[in-house]
Amino acid sequence: MKKILVTGAAGFIGFHLAKRLLKAGHSVVGADNLNDYYDVNLKQARLNLLTDNQNFHFMKTDIADKEQTALLFKKNEPEIVVHLAAQAGVRYSLINPYAYLNSNLVGFLNILEECRHYNCRHLVFASSSSVYGANTLMPFSVHHNVDHPVSLYAATKKANELMAHTYACLYKLPCTGLRFFTVYGPWGRPDMALFLFTKAILEDRTIDVFNNGNMQRDFTYIDDIVEGVIRIADKIPKSNPDWHGDHPDPATSFAPYKIYNIGNNSPVGLLEFIHILERQLGKKAKMNLLPLQPGDVPETFADIDDLMRDVGFKPVTSIEDGIRYFMKWYREYYKI
Repeated sequence: MKKILVTGAAGFIGFHLAKRLLKAGHSVVGADNLNDYYDVNLKQARLNLLTDNQNFHFMKTDIADKEQTALLFKKNEPEIVVHLAAQAGVRYSLINPYAYLNSNLVGFLNILEECRHYNCRHLVFASSSSVYGANTLMPFSVHHNVDHPVSLYAATKKANELMAHTYACLYKLPCTGLRFFTVYGPWGRPDMALFLFTKAILEDRTIDVFNNGNMQRDFTYIDDIVEGVIRIADKIPKSNPDWHGDHPDPATSFAPYKIYNIGNNSPVGLLEFIHILERQLGKKAKMNLLPLQPGDVPETFADIDDLMRDVGFKPVTSIEDGIRYFMKWYREYYKI
């Protein structure tokens, strides 16, 4: 039984991860600021399913607040930290950039500082496939350079990777960054495609389809994501003895630091995704075809060879099954 801190515990991935850790018998401390970026009632409903477990302890915490974050660590002294709290969303970063500065940069610095002060055994943190930005060589590999982000959100996630590496180097804090690829499933975020499309189609409203539908995403089911995170949490990174400054590998280091992609390794076209949704809903979508939005990329495709080699991770959920599981939850939750 480990004491594990999950930040963003009322969020989509954080909730599922906390539930799985509790089922495995661990003691979980959940932290979240319950902000109103999307429906707070959905976040609270997730939390309600966790608080029944005596091994779950929740602290409402804004990680951008240094004192609140310090108190979180002082009261709980976690062995392992899985840091998922962040301001999410590529398009919202065009509207409210300061939210990303506060949560994703200042908040992450506060987490790093507390992890080093409390000698945390392992910091696992959420990065994003968005860091690949203008890269076009597929599949995206953690060994590729990622210095050309196309959104502020992506830039903050790249900054998180750099900040974590610095702390791994200076303080020998073991850090592992996970680049998530388009996570979906039950209890998902209302601002993501599957949720938006489902709601609109059921309500006979038009859905916005960007880049005229010429998009591909490496949709990854939430249970597969959680399985990967749990396996990584137990694998504390070590320095790479073959790392050399003449040819620096972005995914590893001379410090205890590692980066992994965590995706489905099987991109799905956006129009195919919509057609699967139509078949399962029994309704046709009304589509408003639009150009590619600023900050978006036309394709994502995760190379997960490192994750498969190091922890045996392999996604098992097909897109058809994943959408069906989401639809079942959506209809039950919203009583449709």
